[in-house]
Amino acid sequence: MSIHESNGKPRVVIVGGGFGGLYAAKKLKKADVEVVLIDRGTSHVFQPLLYQCATGLLSEGQIASPLRHLLEDQKNTNVVLGEAKSLDAEARLLTASRFDGSTFDLPYDYLIVAAGMRQSYHGQDGFIEWAPGMKTLDDALAIRRSLIAAFEMAESLPTARERRPWLTFAVAGGGPTGVEIAGQIRELAMHALTNEFRSIDPDEARVLLFHGDDRVLPSFSKSLSAAAARTLEKIGVETHLGVHVTGVSETEIETTDKKTKAKQRYETRTILWTAGVEAVPFAEALADALGVKQVGGGRIEVEADLTVPGHPNIWVVGDLMSRDKLPGVAEVAMQGGRYAGAQISARVDDGRPNGKPFKYRDLGTAAYISRRHALLQAGPIRMSGFLGWVSWGVIHIAFLAGFRNRVSTALNWGVTLASKTRRERAITFGDPETARQPYN
Repeated sequence: MSIHESNGKPRVVIVGGGFGGLYAAKKLKKADVEVVLIDRGTSHVFQPLLYQCATGLLSEGQIASPLRHLLEDQKNTNVVLGEAKSLDAEARLLTASRFDGSTFDLPYDYLIVAAGMRQSYHGQDGFIEWAPGMKTLDDALAIRRSLIAAFEMAESLPTARERRPWLTFAVAGGGPTGVEIAGQIRELAMHALTNEFRSIDPDEARVLLFHGDDRVLPSFSKSLSAAAARTLEKIGVETHLGVHVTGVSETEIETTDKKTKAKQRYETRTILWTAGVEAVPFAEALADALGVKQVGGGRIEVEADLTVPGHPNIWVVGDLMSRDKLPGVAEVAMQGGRYAGAQISARVDDGRPNGKPFKYRDLGTAAYISRRHALLQAGPIRMSGFLGWVSWGVIHIAFLAGFRNRVSTALNWGVTLASKTRRERAITFGDPETARQPYN
């Protein structure tokens, strides 16, 4: 059935193929509806492991699964490549664009918006030129290119003074992603690269972690946060707390102390940005069309059943949803997607929703610090060190999409742990035209 034709059944349009959108679609597998899932990419990306792709531990294929493959057995589901642009709530019409710039319309009876968030530069969008974020596969591959190229550049330079900026890596943001990528850069240097270079000692790589709070991982308990800080110090990450990054350029990063307003500059040729997120552009169009205000980074407030106030046929789930101060983590999106799908199934089958409000079940939050050291927090449960690391691994393997990805990732982790090597270090130039040109 073409997306431009109706089969007479209620149509559910899902915006976004991340955790929320994918789990909503799967929940509707047996429902008597037509499902159209639209995403601006072709794959479901397991964002919690992007930093491992960026540091050569995993390939992009191990953390990304084609949406068409994941949903091929759902005969009531179409997958469409496109980006949601605008909405006519009265006509129940979503307008989307193709990557060539042309547009098309998708009529809907029910709409689930799981469009997610993007990296926020807090009004300093010029920073993105020198400080890539960590939200997409393109980000991860760009970071991998920067990291590997930095070591290679240092190897070719004659003096320690010239090499120092190339062997200094700055990470803005001390949340889970920032802590994880900082730890992985040190692991990459200490284990995978240490015997492969002749002129430099990769273990001398300096990793600077900047964070505006008074402790790293503020979403975790103070005891786990302190454990993470100790591990970071042990592996050689230099943590700078209570500072904001206020300047980024090709050759340096500038920080400003929150209290004293004192500025400090550090020479570095590699800057990574993990300091905050904001809503994708479609969120503003959605809010305008529905007559609601955006809150906290552009999120959309929802009712207890995750519908937009005044629009009982439109759900917002995942990171874009604002409700009860729920965190923007994968499990919230998964549960929200399943809940929205179940609500639609109940309406189609019984003519009304099941009446139960969304209730999030906290299955825990985890963060990887370094090999054999991770954190897990689930209700009263607090784990760190080796037990936290094992639990972290089990959780992430379980949530990876696709049996093949789960098996290959587990094997890759095992080989890396045993051999200390990282084979996923190929870099690209970004596009064929750049690749065929001389460096300068």
